[in-house]
Amino acid sequence: MALLALGINHKTASVDVREKVSFAPEQMEAALIQASSFANVGEVAILSTCNRTELYCSAEQAGSRQLLEWMGEYHGLEVKDLEACSYCHWDEAAVRHIMRVACGLDSLVLGEPQILGQLKSSYAVAQAANSVRAELGQVFQYAFSVAKQVRTQTAIGENPVSVAYAAVSLAQHIFADLSESRALLIGAGETVDLVARHLKQAGIRELVVANRTLARAQALAEQFDAKAVLLADIPEALEKADIVISSTAAPLPILGKGMVERALKKRKHRPMFMVDIAVPRDIEPEVEELSDVYLYSVDDLREVIEENVKSRETAAREAEALIDQGVIQFMEQMRSRGAVDTLRALRAKAEQTRDQELAKALKQLSKGQDPEKVLAHLARGLTNKFIHSPSVQMKKASAEGRQELLTLTRELFELPPGNTPDEPR
Repeated sequence: MALLALGINHKTASVDVREKVSFAPEQMEAALIQASSFANVGEVAILSTCNRTELYCSAEQAGSRQLLEWMGEYHGLEVKDLEACSYCHWDEAAVRHIMRVACGLDSLVLGEPQILGQLKSSYAVAQAANSVRAELGQVFQYAFSVAKQVRTQTAIGENPVSVAYAAVSLAQHIFADLSESRALLIGAGETVDLVARHLKQAGIRELVVANRTLARAQALAEQFDAKAVLLADIPEALEKADIVISSTAAPLPILGKGMVERALKKRKHRPMFMVDIAVPRDIEPEVEELSDVYLYSVDDLREVIEENVKSRETAAREAEALIDQGVIQFMEQMRSRGAVDTLRALRAKAEQTRDQELAKALKQLSKGQDPEKVLAHLARGLTNKFIHSPSVQMKKASAEGRQELLTLTRELFELPPGNTPDEPR
């Protein structure tokens, strides 16, 4: 089977499409089991983030079409719609793609570090579901190793550039002094953690963290001297919030137009800045219709991100060079592993021949035959047996004009060059 990377991302599909093909954490195990059930698919892992949904597999060529059809059926989408925005990488190109993803070079935010943790998480989930084994596991481990090398040997991780940082930078453009502003953060994951960190560094006056489980919200709030509330408390917190940044894994919007409209009335229409980082979206798109709301999605952050990413371009080129080396080394290792089965079979055949000829020699010695003659017979027998099959195959190859096999044989056994192109006869 070959290696396959199949998916869509922020470069090929809008957030409208990406949110339709995302996999919620609670769906992942069942989805992996379903995807693994195809005859053309050996191993599979799924990476699903706000900017990409990708399947990494060991599969036969027909497997890509099957997986695309399965994704369409699973999410209730037409296959032709997925084909229009999907990409498919095989073998060396698949290895390179996974390494680039792990290093953050294929991210919306160049070099962002969160994707490596997300990739490691997807690998761990696939391991738990027993949908990843030796072949795909080696790809992941090598990708993690290259990503670590890139982080330590280049400046790709320097200068804070992330979706979270971009969101806070945009807030600073709208609110000149964040020390007079209050922020409501919805969710308690890694992205919200980063947002809270950047807001705190920017001097935000007050932080409120809302989450489905209060314990998670409290754990995050304690780090930043913030207040923790449940999602049910959002309407009350919303009317006091100048900045709202949301990133949850909820399948349906948390903030609707009506809720925001009521909060604006209580705020006497003081403006609100909102960023929806989630996929699927946490904030209804219709909220943007309200005159006192500045609503941005992950796609809207692209311009801010592009300005900040210039500082990482040199580091990215250095990272690409390290990835090139990593791909070459990995493919060499894969090809060398491909020789193991052949070498094992060759050794087994040689040992079988040796044992057979040795048994004959021992039998002759036990009958009192001349040891010198027995040894000479053993040597001739081993030689004849070892070269019989290669001799037959080389003569056949020569008769068929397959001179490349004869050339490879001379290289393999370190033989001197032949006198004619048709040797041996």
